[in-house]
Amino acid sequence: MAYTEVPASVQEFMDKMSALCEKNHPRWAENFKAGFANTLLTTVRRYDDGTTFLLTGDIPAMWLRDSTAQFRPYLVIAKEDEDIRSMISGLVQRQFRYINMDPYANAFNEEANGKGHQTDDTEMTPWTWERKYEIDSLCYPVQLSYLLYKQTGDTSQFNEDFHDGVKKILHLWKVEQNHDNSPYNFERDTWRKEDTLTHGGKGTPVAETGMTWSGFRPSDDACIYGYLVPSNMFATVVLGYIAELYSTLFDDAEIVAQAKTLKTQIETGIKKFAVVPNKAGEDIFAYEVDGLGGYSIMDDSNVPSLMAAPYLGYCDKEDPTYLATRKTLLSKENPYFYEGKFAKGIGSSHTPENYVWPIALSIEGLTTNDKSEKERILNLLVDCDGGTNLMHEGFDVNDPNQFTRDWFSWANMMFCELVMDFYDIRIDAHYN
Repeated sequence: MAYTEVPASVQEFMDKMSALCEKNHPRWAENFKAGFANTLLTTVRRYDDGTTFLLTGDIPAMWLRDSTAQFRPYLVIAKEDEDIRSMISGLVQRQFRYINMDPYANAFNEEANGKGHQTDDTEMTPWTWERKYEIDSLCYPVQLSYLLYKQTGDTSQFNEDFHDGVKKILHLWKVEQNHDNSPYNFERDTWRKEDTLTHGGKGTPVAETGMTWSGFRPSDDACIYGYLVPSNMFATVVLGYIAELYSTLFDDAEIVAQAKTLKTQIETGIKKFAVVPNKAGEDIFAYEVDGLGGYSIMDDSNVPSLMAAPYLGYCDKEDPTYLATRKTLLSKENPYFYEGKFAKGIGSSHTPENYVWPIALSIEGLTTNDKSEKERILNLLVDCDGGTNLMHEGFDVNDPNQFTRDWFSWANMMFCELVMDFYDIRIDAHYN
């Protein structure tokens, strides 16, 4: 079942947001209504078994990461609307069904149709669209399940698949603390080096650090160094969620102990290996490290990113190391920071040079306390929508009419979340 019209509760919320925007920012209202409705009307598939499948947009597959971000703004409606609550719970249930099929996969088919990258040299199934292992693919479904519970009190998402999936996640992250013991490999026959792992599909060498290894970034581009710092940051937050759930809602001391131990080890690894000097000699967070002395100073436009650390619940917006990192990322010291005639912001190796991402701009707004800066970014986003009233993957800083992906639900919902944030409507990611 797909939505043919916007549900009444969603329309009511859209009208509320439009009323807030109309006086001073009518164009925000236009884009908010377009983006907030677009996800429901174009990407949602609901099934008789109670699960929900969510297209990422113009690709006929569901990413574990994207689908969570696509639904997160609807959490503010879920408390009062049982059907929206059920829709989100159904997404969590399907996400964990997929995780149990293969916790190393990042994207899945709607059915076992063998579509996607089936020729990759890795352990594919007919359900798998792509098997690029990314830490955040496991973080996001836990985050959504936790936030749904905290926002609404709903526990229907915590079924057997959820509990089995949590055990698989904990096991995988522990295994990947020593990647030499990993069963995972990935190679693709491609000219694009970002789409495959070196060293026989195992990736570049790493030493043990306490952090957990990732093959790919949330951009789906390969890591240069195996410990992706923002994703490890996200993992510590999610491990806090797990420890809380299994010591309050569920009674499982073994899972609590595993989660707490992993969290401590990863946090220690971040502090020991991932804090590096920038050109000015200030301590900042590296984007990736290998535990062998290699590291990169940069950020990518996808989330988790270093810029997103407070948004994910890892640190405070005023944390000194975060602020120094943020300043560095929004400078030419970050090779993916672009500035042009119409915009400045963070882009990605995934898109052309001088293309900045609305997702990164939204995160930039969501991680500042400065309302005038949030306003500047929102105005920039609507001015650079290419005349579509929707967000895109990336656009040219010198010509916003040049953009990638005209149907990209994640970007639309990040814009909507920033509008909500401007008017102090938020979903808190911090755990108790």
